[in-house]
Amino acid sequence: MTRPAVPALTVVVLWLAGLGAAGQFAKIAVAFPALQALYPQAGTSLGLAVSLISLLGALLGVVAGMIVARLGLRRMLLWGLWLGAALSLAQAILPGLGALLATRLVEGLSHLVIVVAAPTLISETVADRWRGAALTLWSTFFGVAFALFAWAGLPLVDSHGPGALFALHGAWMAAMALWLSVLLPTSRLVRVTDPLTWRAVLARHAAIYRSPALSAPALGWLCYTLTFVSLLTLLPGVMEPSSPGWLLGALPLTSIAVALTLGVALLRKLSAVQVILLGFAASAIAVAALLALPGPLWPVFALFAALALVQSASFAAVPELASDPADRALANGALAQMGNVGNLLGTPLLLAILGLGGATAGLLAVMTAYLAGLGLHLALARARRAEP
Repeated sequence: MTRPAVPALTVVVLWLAGLGAAGQFAKIAVAFPALQALYPQAGTSLGLAVSLISLLGALLGVVAGMIVARLGLRRMLLWGLWLGAALSLAQAILPGLGALLATRLVEGLSHLVIVVAAPTLISETVADRWRGAALTLWSTFFGVAFALFAWAGLPLVDSHGPGALFALHGAWMAAMALWLSVLLPTSRLVRVTDPLTWRAVLARHAAIYRSPALSAPALGWLCYTLTFVSLLTLLPGVMEPSSPGWLLGALPLTSIAVALTLGVALLRKLSAVQVILLGFAASAIAVAALLALPGPLWPVFALFAALALVQSASFAAVPELASDPADRALANGALAQMGNVGNLLGTPLLLAILGLGGATAGLLAVMTAYLAGLGLHLALARARRAEP
């Protein structure tokens, strides 16, 4: 793919499309109380409206990478955006519960395609010296989207209902599809020719996770996602009674700010893998400080600042470790897969550990995840050095 004439604008619009992809989660989270009132018969099954996307991502992340690499980054990104727009607009009419859940299941395909194709396109769009900064910007899309939906989406739901939020989200996705159809050059390259059979899919999974280059970002990302959302969800219970109400809003903003400043600066000086190692080591130290000093808030902020380094560098590690665009699409598919596995399992696991052993056991489990990430990246780096 030839680079577009205005790469900086293209990167920004790809990030804005990423906000739409994150909005596929955030719109349900923000509207969930209103949806409970609209679907009183749903009970706990309404929770599937949140989890179906993560479940699909956990199962089909690598498959999405295969499809995107086969059919083309530009084509699949635009397809994902248009599909996401259509599904949000269908949800805006507030259909029956079964239809709503069906649209959420299909929306998982839209989400997967976007989060695989967009960072791969960013890698192909920018020059090497700016790639780390561009992918760090991309890495903030989830936190920024949830902040925006909480800030602007909640008042919209309160005043006009969840249908208005879904319609606005659908219009956003359509606008990004139109804008990117103009900005992105056409590419006819088809890189991956594997048949989409179960045998080929399983073989591709095995090949990716056996590769110390393609698997490293995804396996490290699993250790990150196992803790990030679960900490935001359960931290008040761990820190009570010393947790102020504003803390949970400040922590993701801390991660975003550190990623865009210190994260970008470090990626100009160090490799992405070195920044990830630094982030995991600092995160484990911050948890140790939180265990030793349960009262002050600074260890909590230090933890989320350290996690920002893992966040910013994990996406940058994909083009650093994979030079071919098809390999990058597959590695981003694996990263999406492991991220969804972490999001699915993290909160239930930490909740169970807290129930069995209390706050100390929970924090030790979080520290173990960071030490595992550190160990995995060190082992995979050693394996890469041993390759011919």
